Amino acid sequence: MGKVITLLKLLPKLHQMLLTLLVLVTLTIILIPSDDAQASKNTNTQLSGSINLGNHATDSVSGIEAGNAQQLKLPLAFRKPTPPSGIHSASNANTPDSSDKQALADDPMKKLQTQAAENLDVEHFQVKSGDTLAALFIRAGLSSRDVYEITLLPKAKKNLLKIMPGEELIIAKDSAGELAELKYQLNPISTLIITKNEAGYKELISDKQVESRTKFASATISSNFWNAGVGAGLTPNQIMQLATIFGWDIDFALDLRKDDHFALIFEEEYADGQFLRNGNILAAEFSNQGDRYTAVRYTDGNYYSEEGHSMRKAFLRSPVDFKYVSSSFNPKRLHPVTGQVRAHRGVDYVAKVGTPIKAAGKGRVIKSAYNQYNGNYVFIKHNDTYTTKYLHLKKRKVKQGATVKQGQVIGTLGSTGRVTGAHLHYEFIVNGVHRNPRTIKLPKSLPIASKDKPKFMALSKQIMTKLQHNKQVYLASQ
Repeated sequence: MGKVITLLKLLPKLHQMLLTLLVLVTLTIILIPSDDAQASKNTNTQLSGSINLGNHATDSVSGIEAGNAQQLKLPLAFRKPTPPSGIHSASNANTPDSSDKQALADDPMKKLQTQAAENLDVEHFQVKSGDTLAALFIRAGLSSRDVYEITLLPKAKKNLLKIMPGEELIIAKDSAGELAELKYQLNPISTLIITKNEAGYKELISDKQVESRTKFASATISSNFWNAGVGAGLTPNQIMQLATIFGWDIDFALDLRKDDHFALIFEEEYADGQFLRNGNILAAEFSNQGDRYTAVRYTDGNYYSEEGHSMRKAFLRSPVDFKYVSSSFNPKRLHPVTGQVRAHRGVDYVAKVGTPIKAAGKGRVIKSAYNQYNGNYVFIKHNDTYTTKYLHLKKRKVKQGATVKQGQVIGTLGSTGRVTGAHLHYEFIVNGVHRNPRTIKLPKSLPIASKDKPKFMALSKQIMTKLQHNKQVYLASQ
């Protein structure tokens, strides 16, 4: 050290000052650590403490995986930060990977849900009375050019030009105020989505996943069938569907009695967990005046008894939905107009004027005309054995020579001809002899095809077992 000082004194005064200053700067750099070095020191200090890995404690850096230990030996400037096991960095958590990006591209519904993150301005516009698509777009701050280009798309043209008051359009605009996406719900399941990119407008229809569930309902008739159905939670449409299924065997206006009962299993449809609508009746049982009737829906859409006999008979029990019977079949009836004893060879069904009259069975119209006694009338020949007649119609909807299907509307109820009030006079003729339409045993149609019988019987057994089980549970709960 003494020699260094002696040499320093031999140097010129200016050189002595510069050398002294250099030594001081060097000492300052060595003795005062940098922020990065201090951070590195703190990190190493933390790692040298006890690290909890599950239920085990490690007292040194050797408890970390070899890869991370090697990383710690690198200079700080070259190290890649590694979050602790099980924790993801915030930047990675908010950045979708390639599969997420593809999912968004493939699913426009998900894309709409991420509009906030994409800085899109989303607004809901309700269609007002008198609104057109152009008027709604003006309200949304869009141009007539947008309307024109969108209506060049076939699905958009078909649906958006027919928007109705109360409906809603969801419009998303980008930061420049340009239309980016449009969403219009066509029905509870389907949504029309229009998107815009550099290539122009594109459209697609996105359908929700529909889930089918089954539901059981049962009731005992105390006053009437309609009230019993409503009490069981059935809709008016379901009540009418049930009556149609058993309509070939039961006259729902005249045959029902107190304590008759019914049970059924039907479908309910849901989309995204939300109820959409009721589906088909899958199986039903009806007890009427001690007689038990069953019906099972097959894959062909038709109903058969649990043994496989078709519920659809060759003829409807009654050709009109009526309120009551004003005059029954009576060979010795006193005529209400002439006062003379004259056979009433049919049944008079009273209903509202204009009620549709249906063909009782498939056949050919042999008469469609008018006279002063019958008023407007239609005669249908079904085959060499059966003929049906329909009198006093307000209007005839078929012509002579036409072929009609069972259930086809052939006219409407009225009061034409010699009558005292509006009604349908209905006659059922077998081999030229008038028979009582209400009591005659109607011919059955063919049973299920033999090739389908095994499959049907397996289905029938399964669904009817389920129905009986539900009945037992229901009765126990009562």
